[in-house]
Amino acid sequence: MLTKTYSSAVYGIEATSVAVEVNITAGTRYYIVGLPDNAVKESLQRIESAIVSCGLRMPRQKIVVNLAPADIRKEGSAYDLAIATAILASSNQINVDKLTDYLILGELSLDGKIQAIKGVLPIAIQALKDNFKGIILPNTNAREAAIVSNLQIFGVDNLTEVVDFFNDKHDLMPTAINIEEEFLKKIDHAETDFGDVRGQENIKRALEIAASGGHNVILIGPPGAGKTMLAKRLATILPPLTIEESLETTKIHSVAGQLSAKESLMTTRPFRSPHHTISDVALVGGGATPQPGEISLSHNGVLFLDELPEFKRTVLEVMRQPLESRNITISRAKFSVDYPASFMLIAAMNPCPCGYYNHPEKECICGSNAVQRYLSKISGPLLDRIDLHVEVTPVAFKELVSNETSEKSIVVRQRVIAARKIQNERFKQYSEIHSNAQMSSTQVRERCQIDQQGTQLLKVAMEKLGLSARAYDRILKVARTIADMEQETNIQNHHLAEAIQYRSLDRENWAG
Repeated sequence: MLTKTYSSAVYGIEATSVAVEVNITAGTRYYIVGLPDNAVKESLQRIESAIVSCGLRMPRQKIVVNLAPADIRKEGSAYDLAIATAILASSNQINVDKLTDYLILGELSLDGKIQAIKGVLPIAIQALKDNFKGIILPNTNAREAAIVSNLQIFGVDNLTEVVDFFNDKHDLMPTAINIEEEFLKKIDHAETDFGDVRGQENIKRALEIAASGGHNVILIGPPGAGKTMLAKRLATILPPLTIEESLETTKIHSVAGQLSAKESLMTTRPFRSPHHTISDVALVGGGATPQPGEISLSHNGVLFLDELPEFKRTVLEVMRQPLESRNITISRAKFSVDYPASFMLIAAMNPCPCGYYNHPEKECICGSNAVQRYLSKISGPLLDRIDLHVEVTPVAFKELVSNETSEKSIVVRQRVIAARKIQNERFKQYSEIHSNAQMSSTQVRERCQIDQQGTQLLKVAMEKLGLSARAYDRILKVARTIADMEQETNIQNHHLAEAIQYRSLDRENWAG
């Protein structure tokens, strides 16, 4: 008897429905066709044990399992439950009446229990598009799938529950999630806060500018000056995720298997901080079975690279294209996948190998050549994509012991949100541009016009401070953001002056 069930395959962050066809005829062997990988080929051993453990009968005949479309490679163990259900239906142990109304997903243990899988959210979104009535999947993944409305989500713990459901012996309770309630639950709950940081008001100002315009930042300063502490609080002043951004971010983390059973929807912006020993593939994504890398996991959030010069040169250079295009394409011989990568980069570094170049009290023991060699570990093209270069100095003792309260993140965030609203209005006709940092050179000329006096100021700054030509657009973008923060229609001279001071590493004599 020929029976069909449905499962799903995930490629990149999109899903494709897969038909699982099972035919049982005279014979003794089992076959799986349709480009299965080793995990899928091994599934029949798990399925046989699970069926027998649940007191059901595994047919001792020829079983052919076809996964269609047959030209798409099938990977992973998520097909176990759909194959097992189809085998039981084909051997008349399950009623087939409502079999094709549901997507069936899950990995089977030898005792019939159902294990969690990856990529459930994109699968649920595609199931709704394909007009399925619902999804049967592991209980662990049920809350994640339930984010998608107008779809029945049934979480199950073992194979017996699935059999009883299709045979109308047991009703399953659908999992329901109030997406707005889930979204608002943690929206303003952060473990860190700008109010924890003593002093460093000028650095906080720079980070507020970065958050307001979506600009990339590099913090340069001696050990213990507070670079890491400040960087870890940047995400707390970014605007809250919209529901659309939250869904897109959750999809990426779902595909990577980074969502817990309790976490159905990502409601806070991701903050990723990989170690400097990270490989190229781990940062940008890829591998034999392509997976999102750190730059995609930080999509709609912050990627923090501490001790920037200690990262391998090749690792840093592979970031150049994603920083510009805000997505990454992983290409293989027979297919390619796209992952979004629109993130804010914040990097931190010491100014020299010993860490005390330009320190107000401690003397640097590095020669000027050593300082220059250390800085040259970061290439010009990468620095070209970082808008703000901020020098961090140590906090004075009187500020450390002061009882004065600093501004809380929620207060700073309100100002950031106001500046972003201006930018959303400015770029409403562009679907791919949401902040000043994303402007092209043409848009910079259109949106960042300055008067004659401002032009003269910029000319003098570039000549006197030895600023490179690549700093020109960056200064105008940052000045535009500062003007937005002050609700100014036009860029004023003091906006330009403040933007100019954030180009430390472009000064030819910085490490001279």
